[in-house]
Amino acid sequence: MNNRLPLVEALGVTADPAEICARFLDLPYVLFLDSAATQHADAAYSFLSADPAAVVRSKGAVTEIQRGATGWIKVPGDGLAAARALLPTDPLDPVSGLPPFQAGLAGYIGYDWGAVLEQLPRPRYDDLALPDLMLGLYDWVIAWDHRVGTASLISSGLPELDGARERRARERMDMVRERLGRRAGSITAGHSGSRDKVGEPAPSYPVPSIHDAERIGLRSTFTRTGYLDAVGRVREYILAGDIFQANLSQRFQSHWSDSPYELYQRLRRRNPAPFAAYLGFGDLAVLSASPERFLRLDQDGGQIETRPIKGTRPRGLGPMHDAALGRALAESQKDRAENVMIVDLLRNDLSRVCRAGTVRVPELFALEHHPTVHHLVSTVVGEIEPGKGAVELIRATFPGGSITGAPKVRAMEIIAELEPTQRGVYCGSIGYISTTGAMDTSIVIRTYVSVDRQVYFQAGGGIVADSDPELEYSETLDKARGLIETLVEGLESKV
Repeated sequence: MNNRLPLVEALGVTADPAEICARFLDLPYVLFLDSAATQHADAAYSFLSADPAAVVRSKGAVTEIQRGATGWIKVPGDGLAAARALLPTDPLDPVSGLPPFQAGLAGYIGYDWGAVLEQLPRPRYDDLALPDLMLGLYDWVIAWDHRVGTASLISSGLPELDGARERRARERMDMVRERLGRRAGSITAGHSGSRDKVGEPAPSYPVPSIHDAERIGLRSTFTRTGYLDAVGRVREYILAGDIFQANLSQRFQSHWSDSPYELYQRLRRRNPAPFAAYLGFGDLAVLSASPERFLRLDQDGGQIETRPIKGTRPRGLGPMHDAALGRALAESQKDRAENVMIVDLLRNDLSRVCRAGTVRVPELFALEHHPTVHHLVSTVVGEIEPGKGAVELIRATFPGGSITGAPKVRAMEIIAELEPTQRGVYCGSIGYISTTGAMDTSIVIRTYVSVDRQVYFQAGGGIVADSDPELEYSETLDKARGLIETLVEGLESKV
């Protein structure tokens, strides 16, 4: 590779990253990895790119690739393997002093892609018919370093070789510079098809227990009684010795006729999150305000970190009430037991790809405060074995244990039995694998999926033997509250 690549241009202090993103919305496959909660310790960087050199998508056993303006072509293997083949065989040397995503793969791996790794039943309905995986090869990126408040433009020239690579890198850099000079209001979102069909509609029911639910047409895949019964069924499996815990969720649905990006901007203002993201993938848009890291792999030394969330309480009505709710969570034996259970699962997953003796838990039961909830968060770290990298790490751990249960595979079988619909992007992962070998990904929670003027979002919780069905149902509403209130705010702004 030409040792002058990638090309890098310092942009200094820019406008708000969300305003910059708006100037690129008409390009295909807009990708905005947005550390919107800049005060959070994990919110060090944000990244923006679009118009990837190639895109891989998969559904079940079928994997396809699209290069440029060409149509989709079937390729052998699973989606992650096909995407990995787009990267250089060996990781490239990182440019020092820059954020870690310096071009490479980015997008989402949906929860249901886990069926590639294990023999799992499919849920009854696949009404949205979303790809299980969509990853693009992004050859340029605007990278913000929030620690110092500046940004850089990086252009790699991929996938070209030799002299053509530098030429492409310069052309792409010129294109980005030109767009940086535009006004965001003059650009509308473009389209690039992500789905070929839709499935049979899943049953849905009103949610009368939520204030303003009728105003926004809010519906769920469960009735309240149906969810309570499903919690009871999980408890029966636990008492029978099948599992220790399973994560059970319900999917909500509401109408939204305006730009998905407008809704995303409302969401990030109301509920800023360290792992927020906007994916504008044609007729599919993903609007995420996730607080949870799934996997980070450092390019130096192969250090791995995962930070599972297990344990939730709503924020209080005032400082004293709020502090009492946080303290109750921190002292809850049930929530601490759930957290330890998932930490042990993740320690086991990481041990498959880590050097012996390096997996450890430096932080247990940290209490984190987010705009609508308190969370208990733990940290598990390790050092990856020589010769292994991001793809092997994903295969060893996907999907994240915090949103499945333990033992993982049996919990996923029970989830498929009890939840009516495929989870799609929800509880999967959004993030990047850099050309340098670095990786950072989220767990997809607190997330809208926008399709055909409808928005879908899910919320769930870990069910254990002593779970109270009524409290578990309430917990799903607490977790969905920020998303519901954002929709209500959007409706009121138009009155």
